[in-house]
Order: sequence, then C-alpha cells, then structure tokens
Amino acid sequence: MNRLAQEAVLAGLTRRLDKNGSWSGETHIQKVAYVLRELADVPFQFNFILYKHGPFSFELRDELSSMRADGFLERQPQLPYGPRILVTERGRNLEERFRRTMSTYGRKLDWVAERLAQKNVLELERLATALWVTRQHPRSRVDRRARTLSVIKPHVSREEALSSVHEIDALIREAESIS
Repeated sequence: MNRLAQEAVLAGLTRRLDKNGSWSGETHIQKVAYVLRELADVPFQFNFILYKHGPFSFELRDELSSMRADGFLERQPQLPYGPRILVTERGRNLEERFRRTMSTYGRKLDWVAERLAQKNVLELERLATALWVTRQHPRSRVDRRARTLSVIKPHVSREEALSSVHEIDALIREAESIS
C-alpha cells in the first residue's frame, strides 16, 4: 500500500472511531492501528515496539503529524485532557480518491471500530499489550500470557491481564472471519 493509500485508510479508521464514540486521541489510533495490522492483515508500513503504554509506532506518530500538516486531520482540544483527532473535509476527499482501497479495507475498519471505539486508553493498552504478548508467545497458555503481561505492565492487575488475554483470544478468533 503506498503512502497516500495508507493515509486514506488511517483517515477512514479515525472517522470510524469517532463515529463509534471513541475519544479518537493519538493513543486510541496507535493501539487500534496495531490491532488492525496484526489481526485484520491491514498492511500498514509502521514498525511497532513495546513502549510505555503498549505497542507504539514512532512512524505512525510521524504519519499522523504529517496528515495534520497536509490538512487531512485536525486536533480538537478537549480541556483538561488531550486533543481528539478528527478527519477534515480534505481527509474525507482523500478517502474518496482511494475508493477501491477503502472498499478493500472498509469492512475491517468497521469491525475494529465497532469492537474497540468505546474502550478507554487503559483498556486499549492492556488489550494491545495482550496481543503483543500473544504474538511473542503464540503457544503459551492463557495464564502464562497473563502473567507475562503483568510483568511487562506492573500496574495491570492479574485479573485485568487475564481478562485482556481472554478478550484478545476472542478477537483473534473473530478476526479470522473478516480477513
């Protein structure tokens, strides 16, 4: 996928997150883009590393900044919290220009937005990190992956880790039907 097509998909993702009630901050977009790439085979050209709040891509951060500079996205302040990221008219036009690309990935974007838009950043951090752990240890049992998640993220309780691993396993199974 070329850069403009990738930006169209990011605009479509951001718009769908907002439509489904997400805060649509950068952390939301980061975590959901990671889940999309890993579970729905959306070929984002971003490298993700395990960072402070789970999987994070510096390239995606730069791409979102570039999209704001190009007028495809805008920040909407939400004091006292961080800004929401919204798609502009120009961003919607970009999606329209890449109609075939959006048709290819639209169902996957709808799926992930419906499943994850209502989650807050802490829930997304746990879920994306559970996916990271699962990708690193695909044959490990649920309890071992939950324990690993809790070691990586000491602020995540054992119960939250276990719940997140179960939820990511369910999303993995569900994603197989949309890929």
